[in-house]
Amino acid sequence: MPTLVEKPPEGDGWIHEVKFDGYRSQIVRDAEGVRIFTRRGLDWTSKYRDLAKAAAELEVKSAIMDGEIVVLNDAGLSDFGELRKAIARRQHDLYFVDFDLLHLNGHDLRDMPLEDRREILDELIPEGGRIQFSQALPGDAKSIFHLVDKAGLEGMVSKRRDSKYRSGPSKAWLKTKSFTIDEYDLLGVEREAGKPAFALMAERGTGRYVGSAFITLNREMRERLWRRVQEHAGPRPKGMRRPATQWVKPGLIGRVKHLRGEEDLRHASLQDFREE
Repeated sequence: MPTLVEKPPEGDGWIHEVKFDGYRSQIVRDAEGVRIFTRRGLDWTSKYRDLAKAAAELEVKSAIMDGEIVVLNDAGLSDFGELRKAIARRQHDLYFVDFDLLHLNGHDLRDMPLEDRREILDELIPEGGRIQFSQALPGDAKSIFHLVDKAGLEGMVSKRRDSKYRSGPSKAWLKTKSFTIDEYDLLGVEREAGKPAFALMAERGTGRYVGSAFITLNREMRERLWRRVQEHAGPRPKGMRRPATQWVKPGLIGRVKHLRGEEDLRHASLQDFREE
């Protein structure tokens, strides 16, 4: 599992790949057939029938592959929201983007350098199929991240060329994520003396709580926000038990800057707000 960092690492000792917005998964092929597991170890083979069929057609006796299951939107970008729909209704739109190879034909490859594992993996995967190889991005880290951000991608993953494969959190793999700005319903504002103020946000249209955002507005805007919050004071939403929170009635919309590609808000800050 890659460690989240603010900037990608520089130097020739790293390779850089696109961070796809999908489900981290592992494909296992052996004498029993093909099985596809989630990051938490659940067997989701039945949900990924077409991908399992594609894995069965690879010219290997056995293999364990690590990658991301994705679906692409009209812009050609991996789209997590569309992925959920595709799993249920559009199996033919699913892809497995393969970025590592742990075992092959009875051989444990995890102690091999990453670069060597990926070279073997690249030769293993035919072009144009449901299983794709995650290509390394050419250029220096700063330029790559700039292009990844401008393209609207979730971010990039940087990996040490000589790293061995080890389960669990790792600093040999690093992820740098892009930020985006979206609108959310404002549920309330949490203020405590001596602590930063937070805006509690919900997904628009559903009311699902998605997390809190730092209030980094200037003094004038903060005072205007607090006046609006008091004017729109409302009851505590069901299931919400946050101390020192002034809850509000529906109608206040916040623009929030947050990490792209996360289901809930992370590293989020309130940029502006408006009344619906």
